[in-house]
Amino acid sequence: MNLNIKEITFVIVTYKSETILHDCLVSLPKESQKIIVENSNNINLKKNLVSKYDNIEVIMMSENIGMGAGNNIGLKACKTDYAFVLNPDVILNKNTLKNLIAGLQEVKDFTLASPANDNPNFPNFKTTSPNLENDNVLSVSRIDGFSMLFNMKKFSNENFFDENFFLYLENDDLCLRIKNKKQKIYIVKNSLIRHEGGISKYQDLELLRNWHWMWSKFYFNKKHYGYIFSLFTVSSNFFSGCLKFLFYLIIFNTHKRNIYKIRIFGLLNSMLGKKSWYR
Repeated sequence: MNLNIKEITFVIVTYKSETILHDCLVSLPKESQKIIVENSNNINLKKNLVSKYDNIEVIMMSENIGMGAGNNIGLKACKTDYAFVLNPDVILNKNTLKNLIAGLQEVKDFTLASPANDNPNFPNFKTTSPNLENDNVLSVSRIDGFSMLFNMKKFSNENFFDENFFLYLENDDLCLRIKNKKQKIYIVKNSLIRHEGGISKYQDLELLRNWHWMWSKFYFNKKHYGYIFSLFTVSSNFFSGCLKFLFYLIIFNTHKRNIYKIRIFGLLNSMLGKKSWYR
């Protein structure tokens, strides 16, 4: 397995993320290729990035096409054997890549992998395998989408992220498809990253996040387990959302009322088979 820093291209999808992107980029090796997919027509961002950073390509979108579709564009532009998908609010430390590469050399073969989140209270993986407590390299069933190392030889251009997901659960969908093929996903515990969780800082995105969370939840379950199962899974969300909407309507809490209203609309759109159109 020819895994080394020069064979890794970093793919980062951004949306007006100038304030958090710098810390991410300076934590990456200068010699590595970096592909930024900017989900807006912010041409000034492209000029600034190309002038400040080495080995960087910026692909501009005319509109916000979402995380899954944006990552697919970056992944298809990769020319290396490995691609490291990161959120713009992720920071690597000086040993992240060294330890990640060393750990993966032990297992010889993988399809997806990731460092571990440096905050143990928020693990970025789920496992059902009988790993031992002292295992450094864990076989896991899913990893979070903010940090995913792709072994590009395992993929074709058609089987990266499902672009029907605009936001949320596109990583869960990909991981489940990989596990269904009996392929391997790993976490390397002594390779650490920091995830700042930058998206939660933007209050104007709150309605968008709530709409897409409900849309994606129904679509994910429908895709993998069927329409009836998905209806059963989200029924409690639907009825509790309706009750909470009415409650906040009565007490004139406009903010909370709008949150549950948008959740209901996102869920209904997904139930009716409509695309994740809300922006």
